[in-house]
Amino acid sequence: MSEIRVGLVGYGVAGAFFHAPLIAATPGLRLAAVVTRDPGRQSEVAGRYGAQGVADVRELWERSDLVVVASPNRTHVATAAAAIEQGLPVVVDKPLAGTAEEGRELVRLAKERGVLLTVFQNRRWDGDFLTVRRLAEEGALGEIRRFESRFERWRPTPKGGWRESGGPEEIGGLLYDLGSHLVDQAMRLLGPVREVYCESDVRRQGVSSDDDTFVALTHDGGARSHLWASSVAARLGPRFRVLGSAAAYVKHGMDVQEERLRAGIAPDAPGFGEDEEDRWGELGTVERHRRVRTEPGAYLDFYRGVAAALRDGGPPPVDPESAVDVLTVLEAARLSATQRIVVHLP
Repeated sequence: MSEIRVGLVGYGVAGAFFHAPLIAATPGLRLAAVVTRDPGRQSEVAGRYGAQGVADVRELWERSDLVVVASPNRTHVATAAAAIEQGLPVVVDKPLAGTAEEGRELVRLAKERGVLLTVFQNRRWDGDFLTVRRLAEEGALGEIRRFESRFERWRPTPKGGWRESGGPEEIGGLLYDLGSHLVDQAMRLLGPVREVYCESDVRRQGVSSDDDTFVALTHDGGARSHLWASSVAARLGPRFRVLGSAAAYVKHGMDVQEERLRAGIAPDAPGFGEDEEDRWGELGTVERHRRVRTEPGAYLDFYRGVAAALRDGGPPPVDPESAVDVLTVLEAARLSATQRIVVHLP
């Protein structure tokens, strides 16, 4: 294909701040249509991207060569399956599904129809996580024994919306939202998981889904991951603390790409993914440590990978089977929190 027409389902936070600008900045992709019933949003996508706003997902089939599902979590499976049935490749925002079994069915359907299916696990391309992976590959940390990772915020007043107020059928809450990224990164770094323990709470009035969650994973190799997602952290812990046999890496502050996308900075702008020097992490021990430049964040690499896979027939940037593995761990975490047990995975 000389140009891949992209149909985007949903123009909320995920669609407007992540997918649309990344698609528009990727060579070979063109944002052709966006499903949104809001007249103001329809005008915005037309003016900003030259895309047509449509009211129903069925209007995408003839207008798209690729469908991106960025609608509320409860709609992911049905929308992705409908697109696959039309023979269209699909990108699904995380989480892929509400259960691992639903995820497996989507993967099976995509294989049967011979179309690409991939999952927007964009935090694999966070600059700080790319730095952790580089340090691990170089052996700078030695054997990694514990991986601590946090997505913490201070939001004592709920923002509202389905992510906070919806019940389990909405697949809301932090475990399946930020937890999808936390678990995915841990498994990318340290491999499969054999034991899962979780504490998950609702701390704020007017909220129905978890807003303060901790997950502990034991990986097959013996390393442990301690993962936090919270909306009620009045003081933020380090984004990463990675403890190895030779050294540790400690990094504060979030990856800069989301902040810049929300500010309207184009993801192909010079220096878009570069971390400021005063936010670099430190590598070393108690006695000796040094600052380490953060690798440039690279969210664009996801959609570049999608375009390459469609053009050349290569693998997708995120194997959907790996997203199913993440869902398996998230399901175990929910069971652990509900029954107050450690869940052993086969």
